[in-house]
Amino acid sequence: MTAMGRNRLPRARRLARPGWRTSRKRGKKRRGTPPNAEARMKTGIVVFPGINRERDMAIALERSGARPRMIWHKETDLAGLDLIVIPGGFSFGDYLRCGAMAAHSPVMPAIRAHAERGGYVLGVCNGFQILTEAGLLPGALLRNATLRFIARDCHLRVERTDTAFTVQFQHGETFRAVMAHGDGNYFADDATLDRLEGDGLVVFRYATPSGETTPEAARNGAARNIAGILSPNLRVLGLMPHPEDLVDPLMGGTDGKPLFDALAAA
Repeated sequence: MTAMGRNRLPRARRLARPGWRTSRKRGKKRRGTPPNAEARMKTGIVVFPGINRERDMAIALERSGARPRMIWHKETDLAGLDLIVIPGGFSFGDYLRCGAMAAHSPVMPAIRAHAERGGYVLGVCNGFQILTEAGLLPGALLRNATLRFIARDCHLRVERTDTAFTVQFQHGETFRAVMAHGDGNYFADDATLDRLEGDGLVVFRYATPSGETTPEAARNGAARNIAGILSPNLRVLGLMPHPEDLVDPLMGGTDGKPLFDALAAA
């Protein structure tokens, strides 16, 4: 994303204090929480200065039965966690490049080690930018082709369903998600794009509601309509639109919930 808004360090530091949980009453199960949620994936949400979507991500995970904890970007101990989530926002004010400074935070070597030993990592919007800057995923997110911030619904087509992130979708189905970025134009050289395609690592594409991958569907100009990609071991997912914005009927729909249901049950 492009830099905008004030630095949110005081709030982020408060949310990331040790022991913070999104649910204050540990013994109370929320409506819609799946049974045996305590045995499900243990999740941490990384908070950088300027990140502003950590609560939305926590709500989405809780709706699917997870119990996420906030991880301040200076922490380095990720022991006991199965899934690390890097949410959207404007980490470090998007100075230099979106995600460039966050990629050098103390937590990032621990996230890299977590991924290398088979742990799951999800990066959404600014989180996707951070993953590319840190080298956990290839390519880069450039300024939108329109040179304007885009805030609107889009549709994503599911390209594969044999991953922990997408197992509850149907191959080829489209679902609605929210675009909210200024730098979401996915770019990579042709060799990298060919490798991603050949290895089946493109997992989401911008599409029309009926599933056609037209140039108009990729409003940010993303190469080959790429909205989300996987690491070679299928454990790291980066995507630009926000599935966490649609996980409850009160939000206007539940199109994004299958992704979080799948992760919580993995």
